[in-house]
Amino acid sequence: MLYHLFKAIGYSLPGTGVFSYITFRAGMAVFVSLLISLWFGKGIIRLLQRRQVGETVRDLGLEGQLSKQGTPTMGGLIILAAILIPTLLFARLDNIYIILLLVATVWLGTIGFIDDYIKVFKKDKRGLAGKFKVIGQVGIGLIVGLTVYFHPGIRTKVEVPEVLAQQFDEREITTFTEDNGQVHYLLDRKSPNTTIPFVKGNEFNYSSLLGWISHEAREYTWLLYVAIVIFIITAVSNGANMTDGLDGLATGTSAIMVLTLGILAYLSGNIIFSQYLDIMYIPGSGEMVVFIGAMAGACIGFLWYNAYPAQVFMGDTGSLALGGIIATLAILVRKELLIPVLCGVFLVENLSVMLQVGWFKYTKRKYGEGRRIFRMSPLHHHYQKLGIHESKIVSRFWIAGIMLAVLSIVTLKLR
Repeated sequence: MLYHLFKAIGYSLPGTGVFSYITFRAGMAVFVSLLISLWFGKGIIRLLQRRQVGETVRDLGLEGQLSKQGTPTMGGLIILAAILIPTLLFARLDNIYIILLLVATVWLGTIGFIDDYIKVFKKDKRGLAGKFKVIGQVGIGLIVGLTVYFHPGIRTKVEVPEVLAQQFDEREITTFTEDNGQVHYLLDRKSPNTTIPFVKGNEFNYSSLLGWISHEAREYTWLLYVAIVIFIITAVSNGANMTDGLDGLATGTSAIMVLTLGILAYLSGNIIFSQYLDIMYIPGSGEMVVFIGAMAGACIGFLWYNAYPAQVFMGDTGSLALGGIIATLAILVRKELLIPVLCGVFLVENLSVMLQVGWFKYTKRKYGEGRRIFRMSPLHHHYQKLGIHESKIVSRFWIAGIMLAVLSIVTLKLR
């Protein structure tokens, strides 16, 4: 909003020229997001307490668990406000990447809010039926997948030799000259491509998955791509939801992941850095750094109240939104195949539940009694059962998340 305002008046007011820089607007988004979550967060927590919007805790035999009874939930409203307001203030609202991220945030935040509302006000511990959650996640997956595949504003540029560059229309070629005089020719293209980590020449086109059937089958690549996007958003969103079980666990790990994606988005959206690192150049994607700055500030600010012992829980309002946003960001910067590494914490939490349930059902059919792999799932509860203090578990998961984030960044050169 402010970017468009100052641009409209030609940056005629002293100091307004800085709003043309992504780095400045991203920094302001972080600052305002922290201000909203820290300053107004306390007021929202008091409001939730007055409304008696408290967590209902089942006794699972975990140390300190019952002390959480009555702690305000639906704190994800703080996170959503701290993301949306700075983004609307400082981001370019005509950027398709920003529009998609705003839609994903509101969409998934609404699904989570409905789930929390049913639990708290309707006194139904089951919340929103699982099938409706999945329908909502599939819906946003369809929107993201179809937009990325078909929208003309979402394109990538790849370098081609000068000889090949002469074969294309000049409107399809961007010329980039380095300070040393070396000229690069970038071909503007619209294709369902992504990047494979740890592989040299790591671009991968989804149409090749259907090309072995027949050349005509490539026309249906969009169906495959949309299905993959739906799966990724659903999986990561649910992974964040599973991880939200200890004070500060989901908030801290989400902050680490989104900061990493911020680095990747900035590099991919900068023609100089993308050429230097030999990675895919995605015009316009750098604007996502403003949104990412707001999201990072929201997570860190919310952690002020959510760290052990938590004064508020984010509930599904926050966890479903955070996971879905992280998945959408990874898809937009064409790093979705890096998710098993970057979102490794979410992955093991999801897998621990799947393995536990699957093994229990299998052994019950085979032996007449269900057996367990872990003392309790998701995985963080297993460590609680081992007697490890909650804050230590969270700290160690954060450390694991940082290590995975560093490994994700290293993939830029380690191929």
